[in-house]
Amino acid sequence: MTSSYDAVLFDLDGVLTSTAALHASCWKRVFDRALADWTARTGQPQEPFGEADYVAHVDGKPRHDGVRDFLAARGVDDDVDAIAERKQALVERALDEGGVQAFAGSVAWVLHLRARNIRTAVVSSSANARGVLRAAGIAHLFDLTVDGRDIVALGLRGKPAPDGFLEAVRRLGVAPARAVVVEDALAGVAAGRAGGFGLVIGVARSAPPAELRCAGADLVVDDLEEILP
Repeated sequence: MTSSYDAVLFDLDGVLTSTAALHASCWKRVFDRALADWTARTGQPQEPFGEADYVAHVDGKPRHDGVRDFLAARGVDDDVDAIAERKQALVERALDEGGVQAFAGSVAWVLHLRARNIRTAVVSSSANARGVLRAAGIAHLFDLTVDGRDIVALGLRGKPAPDGFLEAVRRLGVAPARAVVVEDALAGVAAGRAGGFGLVIGVARSAPPAELRCAGADLVVDDLEEILP
């Protein structure tokens, strides 16, 4: 299937590593605190942050965009920077404690691609992407990484805009139509579709398969091992 393409661009959290659950847990802690504070200040009750909130408003987006979108969806006025910084601190603490694992099926497919001289790259909204790749022991499997720090430094738009993916193929010297995007987040799938990439693969770890297809996935799998010949 990938023989028609020159490069495969991977999201990190939830596609290559199990850190999506770590991020979701950290988001819940900071948002539940913010929602409780809002209720105490205004008397307006709020439901706790849940999995549907994570999928719809936060997953795959740059940290500040996720905070902004979730608060807007709930009609809550709060300090976006402060919430984003609290979440980052929680993630850094969790990463320091270890436990970052790469999905075996994903690693197997990356090795399969590289054995066939197909370029591989990571495109992540996370500012922690390079540290996570090192912690998982898979940094050497990718030609380059475009992460949240690059997005800020270069003034790129975050997912669902395709800017990060387009920056990756620019660096690789590959046309978007000759590249594959692999994502588990609705925002990331939408970014792949918006960028005119040749194939968009959705990995159904958090978002339901039907929603990934609606966002623009050409193919949806439960695990990338399914794509191995």
